[in-house]
Amino acid sequence: MGLDVIGYAILGGLMPTLIWLYFLLKEDSRCPEPRWIIFLAFLAGMLAVPLVLFPQGYALNHLPACDVKNATSCVPLLTSWAMIEETAKYAAAALAILWRREAIRRSLDIVTCMLTVALGFAALENILFLIGPLSNGEYLHSFVTGNLRFIGSTLLHVLSSSVIGFAMAFSFEKNRGVRAVYASIGLILAITLHTAFNFFIISGDGSHTVLAFFLVWTGAIVFFAAFEVLKYFRYRNLPKNVC
Repeated sequence: MGLDVIGYAILGGLMPTLIWLYFLLKEDSRCPEPRWIIFLAFLAGMLAVPLVLFPQGYALNHLPACDVKNATSCVPLLTSWAMIEETAKYAAAALAILWRREAIRRSLDIVTCMLTVALGFAALENILFLIGPLSNGEYLHSFVTGNLRFIGSTLLHVLSSSVIGFAMAFSFEKNRGVRAVYASIGLILAITLHTAFNFFIISGDGSHTVLAFFLVWTGAIVFFAAFEVLKYFRYRNLPKNVC
């Protein structure tokens, strides 16, 4: 594997996630997070990727075999993989960011943290997906893969992690027990969304693939609406120059 392959994979994996990161951070440009917080959250998401490889491999070897011709047989494996990834992203956010008072000053910060961790995770995942076809000289396949992940799985990671972020954000001022319940519900919903997307993708029917992308982009609309609601309740009584 040459350095050019690694370079192209890094470029192709990072660019989609950085574009999404720039776009999503503009949604809260009034009171942006410190750059070191964003960098740390992104890095934490990337570091979570190697941690999921062993448990996902264990699940692959010990759960019922997945037959793509019978997508229902893949549900246990897909659910376990989604649970491992969503838990890893949440754990990365909790360990690296969520305990820092300078990082979590208001409810919106939780959502920003979770989506940034998710993009870091997606970035390294994209890089790993691109190395294979690039090393075989399949540049067109790599280009198509990168673009599909840009509009599909990368956004899926953002949405699923943001579900957890919103659950925690809307319970921001409640007691610890209530926040734990909200976070658990958010994690379950994130796993369900992640599993549903992957199920429709592997089902082999073109209409199901369209349904998977419809699911993600409908979720994106809900995401932006919920973000605007959070911004409204956060900023409605504050002067324009105050966060």
